[in-house]
Parts: sequence; C-alpha cells; structure tokens
Amino acid sequence: MTTLSIFSQEDPVNAMTVTTEFSEIRDALAAEGVQLERWETRNLPETASAEEILAAYQPEVQRLKESWGFQNADVISLNPDHPKKEALRGKFLDEHVHSEDEVRFFVRGHGLFYLHFGEKVYALRCEQNDLISVPDGTPHWFDMGPEPKFTCIRLFTNKEGWVANFTGEDIASRIPRYEALAAAGK
Repeated sequence: MTTLSIFSQEDPVNAMTVTTEFSEIRDALAAEGVQLERWETRNLPETASAEEILAAYQPEVQRLKESWGFQNADVISLNPDHPKKEALRGKFLDEHVHSEDEVRFFVRGHGLFYLHFGEKVYALRCEQNDLISVPDGTPHWFDMGPEPKFTCIRLFTNKEGWVANFTGEDIASRIPRYEALAAAGK
C-alpha cells in the first residue's frame, strides 16, 4: 500500500505523520512540488521484457516525453536473487540531487523514496501503479530493501541516464530504513 511517513530531523526515528490515503499523500507531496500519479494496471507476465513493458505503457510514456521533454525511457528490474543487490542498494542510499526530475513508474513491486525538505523527511513507499516525479535539485535517496522486488520505468532528459550529485549529508543514515518501516507496517 502506498504510504507516506513524515519524520522530523529533530526526532528522525519516530514518524510525526503516517497516512495511506492516496489523495492526502498526493496533496502533501504536491505542496512540496512532487508529483504523484496512479496509472492503470496492465496485465503483464513477470517475465515481460523491457521492450514489452515500454510498449504496454507507451501512451503514458509518450505523454510524459511530450509534456516534460524526456529524451528516453528505460526499465530497471531487481529481484531478491540478483547477485549485485547489496551493491545496487548501497548506490542509492545516500542523499543526492539530480539536475533533472527523477521520474519512476512502478510496474510491479515497491520501494521507498526519501525526500528531504528543510527540517522534514518524507518517506514515500511507492507501489505498483505509482508514478513519482521528484523535482530536480530535491535532496533525496531511495531504498529498495535487502530483498528487492520491483520493476520501474525510468524517464530521463539527460541522455546519460541516472547521474547523482551526492550532498554529503548524513540524514539518510538517521532515518529508519526500509526494513524498519516495513516491519512497523508503515
């Protein structure tokens, strides 16, 4: 279930707010400039290729390309048996920013986006059918958990793909990780 937990930097362990109401989550994120949408489900087999996934969501992807100027789209997929899952998880766990919007659509599975706004951190558990657009320059990080299971469509204006500029802040190490939020039902 899509869930938003909001933490204060002063008390980074206990969430001040937790909600699973999609409209509340969407509105809270919109107030910070983050777009959250839900796309209609496509009935795809788990073995669907990147090409098949992109073809199934072609109308939505094309709409975003035309309205936001994205140059390309790709598919990233990770499963618990991936031999480099720990290294890949570690790559995204430190706070960073991008010079372009970070747009992800969850075809299946789930993951946590952490968004840092001033003295607050928003931990957003995205699920299948969620599309998130994190504005360029927004400090954030992503946690796929120790046993990742997700497939996402990624859209880029930068032809190089994912390029991060790490902030050097330690906030990501002080906010509960995926395991703690999942265990607490948040």
